[in-house]
Amino acid sequence: MKNWKQTDIKALLEKMRLKRLDRYIIVKFLGTYFFAIALIISIAVVFDINENIDDFIRTKAPLKAIAFDYYLNFIPYYSNLFSPLFVFIAVIFFTSKLAENSEIIAMFSTGMSFNRLMVPYMLSAGIIALVSYVLSTEVIPTGSVTRLQFEQTYKNKKKVNFARNIQLEVDTGVIAYMERYESFNNTGYRFSLDKFEDHKLVSHLTAKRITYDTTTVHKWIVRDYMLREMKGMRETITEGARLDTIINMEPQDFLITRGQQETMTSPKLAEYIDKQKQRGFANIKLFEVEYHRRIATSFAAFILTLIGLSLSSQKRKGGMGLHLGIGIGLSFSYILFQSISSTFAINGSMSPALAVWIPNILYAFIAAYLYYKAPK
Repeated sequence: MKNWKQTDIKALLEKMRLKRLDRYIIVKFLGTYFFAIALIISIAVVFDINENIDDFIRTKAPLKAIAFDYYLNFIPYYSNLFSPLFVFIAVIFFTSKLAENSEIIAMFSTGMSFNRLMVPYMLSAGIIALVSYVLSTEVIPTGSVTRLQFEQTYKNKKKVNFARNIQLEVDTGVIAYMERYESFNNTGYRFSLDKFEDHKLVSHLTAKRITYDTTTVHKWIVRDYMLREMKGMRETITEGARLDTIINMEPQDFLITRGQQETMTSPKLAEYIDKQKQRGFANIKLFEVEYHRRIATSFAAFILTLIGLSLSSQKRKGGMGLHLGIGIGLSFSYILFQSISSTFAINGSMSPALAVWIPNILYAFIAAYLYYKAPK
């Protein structure tokens, strides 16, 4: 049995070993993919410059900041965002060309199966998926910090500087509430802190104002406060003008800025989501969607590659134009569907993970149907 398995594995490796044709397809796939990115992003950069040139001149943005802080981080962000479109264009463009030149027919005539033809395509998709995942989880979040700071400084993208009706569990059985928090002076208004033991309220702190001390982590200065402490049937009331205290919360825990989820690497994003869930903070769906979207978008490279290959591997009357039209239509519908389903998760009751993966699930069925219909 052992010998049979070793022989079987060796035969499989021999069968799957990359040949000149595989290398040719991989080079064509990745070359077309990166060429499509370079072409479309170049056009996007030209349009963006045209749209924002007035803001750059008015705010006197330095040329170095425009080039390195903004556009150097703009390019990978939008390249990764529209990666599904580039995958479709790359696969359909060069595969249709192979089909038009009867190269695929020649491959099949040598005994190559459709499944064997898929090997270099899936290897290329794996490279793209890996690059996309690394970009979205590590590289782009780091660059987004610089890009968003540039936008806030030179494009008048105002930063969120206040929050309302904040309620979160800062520790086990300790609930904090603020009616309003303003970042320009690090001050919250109409603050209360309730402590429960065995589901019973044991202390209730109220204050007109509470200010975050930026010199010490978790230090808050409570002003004009009243503290009620309940011990059995007795109640003690303490009042004062100022109380320095440590509360396990920071302004960034509830002051969510525009695009904040894009500036976190995936490990930090997962840590932030878990922390906020434990605190009972409800407004984290945007962060959950971003976390799952990074994985789903990377995995989509395999599904979209299979759809593109199945569509364009057969010579048709309409030629390359028909394949490109169908492919671009499908890729744009995928991006649109992904945006719509994410909106349902953020503004509705749909699970963020399910919302992000629904487009992949639906297009996996489309890929399976087209694969079944593809020439074998």
